[in-house]
Amino acid sequence: MIDQATIDRIRDAANIVDVVSDFVTLRRRGVNYVGLCPFHSDKSPSFYVSPAKNICKCFACGSGGSPVNFIMQHEQLDFFDALRYLAKKYHIDIQEKELTDEEKAIRSDRESMLIVNQWAQTYFSSQLWEHPEGSSIGLRYFRERGFRDDVIRKFQLGYSLERHDALYGEAIRSGYRKEFLEKTGLVIAYDNGQVNDRFRGRVIFPVHSLSGKVVAFGGRILRKDDKTAKYLNSPESDIYHKSNELYGIFLAKQQMVKNDRCYLVEGYTDVISMHQAGIENVVASSGTALTMPQIRLIHRFTENITVLYDGDAAGIKAALRGIDLLLEEGMNVKVVLLPDGEDPDSFARGHNATQFADYIRENETDFVRFKTRLLLGDAGGDPIKRTALIKDIIRTIAIIPDEIARALYIRECSSMMEIDEKVLLNEVNKITLSRNEKQKPPTPPLPAVSPTTDGGAQTSTAPEPSSPQAAASSTVPSPIRSPFEAEELVLLRYVVRYGERILAYTDEETNREVLIPVAEFIRSNLEEDDMSFHNPLYKAMLDEATAHCRDEGFVASKHFLYHAETVVSHLATDLISEKYQLSKYHTKYQEIKQEEDMLTQWVPRDLLGFKDAWIRRQISEIGDRIKNLQHTENAEEQVLLLMQEQDELNVIKKNLNKMIGERIILKM
Repeated sequence: MIDQATIDRIRDAANIVDVVSDFVTLRRRGVNYVGLCPFHSDKSPSFYVSPAKNICKCFACGSGGSPVNFIMQHEQLDFFDALRYLAKKYHIDIQEKELTDEEKAIRSDRESMLIVNQWAQTYFSSQLWEHPEGSSIGLRYFRERGFRDDVIRKFQLGYSLERHDALYGEAIRSGYRKEFLEKTGLVIAYDNGQVNDRFRGRVIFPVHSLSGKVVAFGGRILRKDDKTAKYLNSPESDIYHKSNELYGIFLAKQQMVKNDRCYLVEGYTDVISMHQAGIENVVASSGTALTMPQIRLIHRFTENITVLYDGDAAGIKAALRGIDLLLEEGMNVKVVLLPDGEDPDSFARGHNATQFADYIRENETDFVRFKTRLLLGDAGGDPIKRTALIKDIIRTIAIIPDEIARALYIRECSSMMEIDEKVLLNEVNKITLSRNEKQKPPTPPLPAVSPTTDGGAQTSTAPEPSSPQAAASSTVPSPIRSPFEAEELVLLRYVVRYGERILAYTDEETNREVLIPVAEFIRSNLEEDDMSFHNPLYKAMLDEATAHCRDEGFVASKHFLYHAETVVSHLATDLISEKYQLSKYHTKYQEIKQEEDMLTQWVPRDLLGFKDAWIRRQISEIGDRIKNLQHTENAEEQVLLLMQEQDELNVIKKNLNKMIGERIILKM
């Protein structure tokens, strides 16, 4: 983990204009900068960058945040990897916390393997470009395939010499250990002491993880040898699990987000050729059936996927199972069948990006229709085969999570297969019900019940965080709607923007001046009336701000903008943004442009507004309970008690309304 002092140095050094300008062309507009949003297809500039606040925000799609948030979204990195990215950009040395011996060993092995792989990639590339054998065999092969030199360098392609230990010898001379050369699969060691390079005599395709680290290699042999596999891949290791990786994902992720679509192909060269043709939102499953980890990796960036097939019917049928998994994950799947004799590699080399896109648009069809036509053609007039076909299609339709989509596919398939729609619907429902029963979790224990401030009860299915810090760390609750959403957001906005600012007021009992940070003032004021935020995320943020608001150097806005939890940092960006409008309630009482100078008036007034909303809800709920009891025998006494409670609340409400209407003056 990166220590807090280093995190603070990175936050202070990172300039939002500088960071965004690496990826977006910005032009000044008043005190801010504006450009085309990199996170969606933006035709008119809607991406604003504020140097004063050190944040960015797209007012079309909502993306943005601090420099760390921007890098997390743009480069698809986690919080700490984004910090490392910025540390490297600003030449800041990373100081990480002390790890246990076991953690050090695990981390050391993984890092050593990644370092060895990075060295190997550089070595393979140098052999391709600088060694006579690499240039005459490997580079010539890539060029004959039609790959430009810039694309060869972009994918860091390489060559392994036709010698049994060329890489091994160079690695040992360079100080790398045999242990990690074996663990990564770069070499194969035998009991007799001999060591061979795994990829000797092959052109090399490095496999990059989502964050760009080299985790494996693929090698294609160029000489004809029936006894040797044409393609050879790195074995499974601590850093490489084939079922979790997609070739090209590191280079495709930004374009997948921007175009809201992913193209799925089979092999390395398919991806490379499509990049060269100008289509970059493409990944390959590397010749294996799709797995759920790979599908979820794609789903992080888009819900829309187009699968490109060549004319090989056997290969298409083998891949159908993986496509069913895409549907089960709730993705929108299209299929494009390329002309006979063409694969994505050859087709991309013969067409530019516009021609390729036009062909896809004109020939793509949704997967269910494609599969139905394919299997219908295979079944012909054989009733047994048609029965098997129908069952297969029904299973595919049944896994689609969206009910409306299922209904539409049932109707269309009914027409295509000439079967009554009700028959298909019944069969789909049987499968769906059966699967739901199998997946149904055991009945959980009844949640604990605790009293609430309104005299009712609330349920709790999880323990409260043990500390304010824990409340908004890795266990930050997901944002859910609260009955007082607008009022809570008003107060949370003060917490995020001004949590550490000092308010001064006179205590009525002691007649003394009290100095208190905004965050602490809000929480203590609520606690006096046994109240708190209903939204667990907002409550966690208030607790965290209160815990730190008196710490030296604490700035609430910076703290939440750079928060490790994305849901917190995104919310903070919205609350800090000048264009963010909370609610009609908020703007009724205050003008945002004057807010900073009016905290001593507006914070107490909006606290009263929250309490007023709370009281109104209490009165309404009591009224509902009275109505329900009016038709119940022997409930007169209970009704009278409730009416008395309602009268008391009405008095409080009247006083609150009077206070809200008056001008509140607090000493600065």
